[in-house]
Amino acid sequence: MGSSQLVSVGGHRLKLTNLDKVLYPESGTTKGDVIGYYSRVAATMIPHIHDRPVTRKRWVHGVGTTDEPGKAFFQKDLDGSTPDWVSRRAIQHREHVNEYPIINEVGTLTWLAQMAALEVHVPQWRFDADAMPRNPDRLVLDLDPGPGVGLAECAEVARLVRAIVRDMGLEPFPLTSGSKGIHLYAALDGSQSSDQASALAHELARALEADHPDLIVSDMKKTRREGKVLVDWSQNNGSKTTIAPYSLRGRAQPFVAAPRTWRELASPSLAQLDYTEVLRRLERRGDPLAELLTDEDRPVLGTNEGDQADAASAGHDRLEVYRSKRDARKTPEPVPAAPGAGTGHRPAASASASATATATAEGRSFVIQEHHARRLHWDFRLEHEGVLVSWALPKGVPTDPRRNHLAVQTEDHPLEYGSFEGSIPAGEYGAGEVTIWDSGTYDLEKWRDGKEVIVTIHGSQHGSARYALIHTHSSASEGDNTWLIHLMKGDGSSASADPVPVPAEEPRPGAVRDDADAVEGEPRPGKAPRPMLATLGEAERFAREQDHEVDWAFEMKWDGIRAIAVVEGDSVRLTSRNGIDLTATYPELADIASAVRGNITLDGEIVAFTAGGRVDFSRLQSRMQLSGSQDIARASRDNPVQYIAFDILATDQRPEAGGSTVGLSYAERREILHSTVTPHKRIVVPPAFERDLETALQASRDLQLEGVMAKKLTSRYSPGRRSPSWIKIKHHQTQEVIIGGWRPGKGRRAAQIGSLLMGIPTAEGLHYVGRVGTGFDERTLDAITARLARLERITSPFADVPASDARDARWVTPTLVAEVEFAEWTAGDRIRQPTWRGWRPDKTAEQVLRE
Repeated sequence: MGSSQLVSVGGHRLKLTNLDKVLYPESGTTKGDVIGYYSRVAATMIPHIHDRPVTRKRWVHGVGTTDEPGKAFFQKDLDGSTPDWVSRRAIQHREHVNEYPIINEVGTLTWLAQMAALEVHVPQWRFDADAMPRNPDRLVLDLDPGPGVGLAECAEVARLVRAIVRDMGLEPFPLTSGSKGIHLYAALDGSQSSDQASALAHELARALEADHPDLIVSDMKKTRREGKVLVDWSQNNGSKTTIAPYSLRGRAQPFVAAPRTWRELASPSLAQLDYTEVLRRLERRGDPLAELLTDEDRPVLGTNEGDQADAASAGHDRLEVYRSKRDARKTPEPVPAAPGAGTGHRPAASASASATATATAEGRSFVIQEHHARRLHWDFRLEHEGVLVSWALPKGVPTDPRRNHLAVQTEDHPLEYGSFEGSIPAGEYGAGEVTIWDSGTYDLEKWRDGKEVIVTIHGSQHGSARYALIHTHSSASEGDNTWLIHLMKGDGSSASADPVPVPAEEPRPGAVRDDADAVEGEPRPGKAPRPMLATLGEAERFAREQDHEVDWAFEMKWDGIRAIAVVEGDSVRLTSRNGIDLTATYPELADIASAVRGNITLDGEIVAFTAGGRVDFSRLQSRMQLSGSQDIARASRDNPVQYIAFDILATDQRPEAGGSTVGLSYAERREILHSTVTPHKRIVVPPAFERDLETALQASRDLQLEGVMAKKLTSRYSPGRRSPSWIKIKHHQTQEVIIGGWRPGKGRRAAQIGSLLMGIPTAEGLHYVGRVGTGFDERTLDAITARLARLERITSPFADVPASDARDARWVTPTLVAEVEFAEWTAGDRIRQPTWRGWRPDKTAEQVLRE
């Protein structure tokens, strides 16, 4: 990085100077690093501080290893050198008026970083639209350790505060302060004045001190703080400020006031986080403090009014956002140098030999890249005005003109990215494997910035197709990046796709073990244990219980076949839930071995996808029935499956435990799973939504899955056991049933099966639960007829089938298991409105239970 640069940030021209100057001598962190951090964290930080007057703490010469006087100074008012475009608000103090900067966009935050304002302090209130102070919208408590105590004692006090604050109807959110202690925030409804909020906090601190006098003090006197934690309530005063969430601290190390989870506070290894750790956490987990925000807290994070035109006329750098998200020293992606920045950045990564997408003389190249990141998606990029304008397609390009796909516009990419293929390292932005799905040129029909793009692409691998990209609103104002991509009917449209999308969101690692969960056996690498089973539950349970003392993660409930995968070297063995060897049926899954580290045992689901990227159990059904080697080989090529790995049971990376991981918590196993499995076209690790059932349910509906799985973060893995630590939550009711007979059809189906008779095993025998006669196509009916013909018997296998249903029934030996979807159980204990979903060869009749 050069020592100075002239850049455009949020549409503002800004000169960045002395970028090589070291501001944190102990860590070697430079001013350029500080500016880079604030640029990358801006989108997360600004919603927490917008419209609040900012007091800055500046270290012009860098921080020292101690807090000696004179090393830093607070600055409230703005001086004459402040750029005109910096938003500001005036506050009347007792004897003077100060103008404070307002950080509502990334340009102002970058300017403050350029001024070496390492710390950003804000009050708990903000200005309204008329520049008048509002009532506070949040309560803050600063847990400050006295001599002889530390972060562990602060965490203990935080848990005590949490219990009381919840009883008050508030939900607290913790931050490690970046200094010595912990901050707790809770949202207020704005009905209380600052004086009232401060009095409330003071009373809360005194109550805590009265209950725990040996641990807590609410008095500011230093003489009383030995061996105790001060609950500082005073920062709720309207004239006081607190270090802002995500602000750096002027300590020896570049620590950050970092939002944390309550589960993290329970960890004995709890420590302050530096800025590099915070950026990695944000990339992997998102903002733990997001729940504190309201719709009002999401301001525009780009430019002020008119900035875009000004930036364009000033030669706006369209790759600024792209560069801010990538470190050229760590990623193989092309990272061209910023204009006028010298040669500090690598101009371009070496392209794969097979890559064919390059910029054209006419400026009409395109590329579609398959990106196995946290969520498998496809990146659709069009060369336009010297960059690749880009959209992420979670479900790939549409193949049916009747069904549009979501397209999320992302940052512009350099033209060199059109030939990029490679692996982005873990911990970097977009970590995962990138390959070129198709590339070539396009004909432009229409390009209306922020509104509509219509092109006909001519691909080298998937032919030509005409697409329209349409913004979901009249323009891309207010930072809305949601578009739709539509396959248009027209001459030459022949594109086809076979995407295999997996929903977004990466789980958060780490948890405390729950010793109440018993473990049956200790799996070892090379052995296939029986899988852990879930109990049926309802979403309302989580809403009713509000069980915040037990955290849950929510995964998708995949519509496939449960399978244990044992990987030893280059060998992969797949075993169904009832012990059937599935290895030969799905030979393409042998590729799993190349995507894992060491010898491991995984639990997961074999699934099949449609060309449009939807999980399709019927496609998997066609694979289940195959036995001939040629048929299997053809199907593995034309209708491949994927393994969704959601748990790890053993790894030779844990020799101290004999390889077993079942004794670890779910969250710990997930962390090992992510570090062991590399995303691949044949295996992915699905996301988990921590304490966010609604988002998980919506994602499941969007993907047209049957529901979600709730898994207790502290639970162990219990092989072969149906545990309440795993709970199935379904959108629609489904039930596994045993087929005990059939009735002939009528009309055009007179020569075929009209309905199947279903049962569930009980102590009294096979209990009859009704008939299913819908959900079949002609091919399925023919296959079922042939299959049941081999199982015919004279007598009914049911203990209680009514005469009306037995009148013309043909009985079969009750060994085949199927699955149906239905509306409800009737008062007569029958399944109402069942629909056929398919056979379940992975289940035995003995394993069928009423859900």
